[in-house]
Amino acid sequence: MKLRKGRAAGALAVLLAIVAGGIGCGTIVGKANNDPQEDSKAEGTTVPEETTEEQTTLPPDKVVHVTAAGDNLIHHSVMVNARELAGGSGYDFKPLYSEVKYLIQDADVAVLNQETVISESNEVRGAEGGVLIFNSPPEVADAVIDLGFDVFTMANNHLLDMGTSGLEESINFWNRKAVENDLTVLGAYLDEEDANNIRVREVNGVKIAFLAYAEHINGFDALLDDVPLRVIKNDEEDVIERQIKQARQIADAVIVSAHWGAEDTTIVSEDRTELANKMVEWGADVILGCHTHTAQTMEWIERDDGTKGFVYYSMGNFICAQTDNFNVVGELADFDIVIDGTTGELRLEDVGCIPTIVHYESEFSNMKIYPYSKYSPELAERHGLPYAVPQGTYTDFGWDVLNDIIDEAIPTEFRKLDK
Repeated sequence: MKLRKGRAAGALAVLLAIVAGGIGCGTIVGKANNDPQEDSKAEGTTVPEETTEEQTTLPPDKVVHVTAAGDNLIHHSVMVNARELAGGSGYDFKPLYSEVKYLIQDADVAVLNQETVISESNEVRGAEGGVLIFNSPPEVADAVIDLGFDVFTMANNHLLDMGTSGLEESINFWNRKAVENDLTVLGAYLDEEDANNIRVREVNGVKIAFLAYAEHINGFDALLDDVPLRVIKNDEEDVIERQIKQARQIADAVIVSAHWGAEDTTIVSEDRTELANKMVEWGADVILGCHTHTAQTMEWIERDDGTKGFVYYSMGNFICAQTDNFNVVGELADFDIVIDGTTGELRLEDVGCIPTIVHYESEFSNMKIYPYSKYSPELAERHGLPYAVPQGTYTDFGWDVLNDIIDEAIPTEFRKLDK
């Protein structure tokens, strides 16, 4: 309600008199003892009590998203595709991996099992004619580095396909690539000292140790007797235990690549489950299985103290030109390493895998790797596997066959079909 002009003037006069009286007395109310509570009593108002308690913010968790792939198996027909993509001069492997590039680049750390050596002084080989000898051109490395992989494991049975000189050349090749591109390379070593130099990569403030072991090297063990080159095999459990425990002391997380198992089967052998349990008990947080050329199951393993590790028994093939239907279905391991910001404890979250399909058509043409989410019944019907030469044993393929393979190999709770 607005005051009329006369009443407003009167009110103003009263206010001025009050103010003048206060000044004339020379007294500031409530300032004699600097007590805000007394001020509030005198003025009839309430002043909140002061608090000295400081608000605290909990430190954030550290998170590393990890993706890992199985065998990068460069068969002759894979190289033929790359040569044609390069116009007949050299090799261009990059288009073969283009459909999964977004998944690899989305990871903070991406791990690949490089199944074949790269020895530039030897003729490239891709198991043509049924002779299981491999040697890949250097363009393979360029492609998978461009794809986004930054950790490469080499512990596999094909390490000596080009002899000890070829292995040494391949190790030196990858060591140069590591320096040039900030990579982590392991699994085959120049000497014992190199083998005991545990690789640790720090990502997002988390130190991750990487180790890699091979079940066998195709019976060529004697070739290593007279050279300093070193490959640690799965039966050297004393070495593996020592290395995992040492890695546990110098890193926040430990990832082990295990090249093991019988080829072309989805059955997980008892010796692998036993070794996996030992590795986890010794301190491995994640085991990345390779070698069987088939996608296999995975599971949590509980330690005696109640904590857990996780094992992918086999991720199958990343790329290949094999001709049994189970050989063209692989897994991209996909999980988060989380270090609790308050306790510093490690946990694994969002653990699972993304099914992948190596697609090719008539005479191994139009080869590409697809994630399940980008594959389709139409592509499955065009797959060249039923007509491939040499012909495999399990030659049926189609959308239903693909899903049957996934249903058998990958537990439902770990399937990531929409990534």
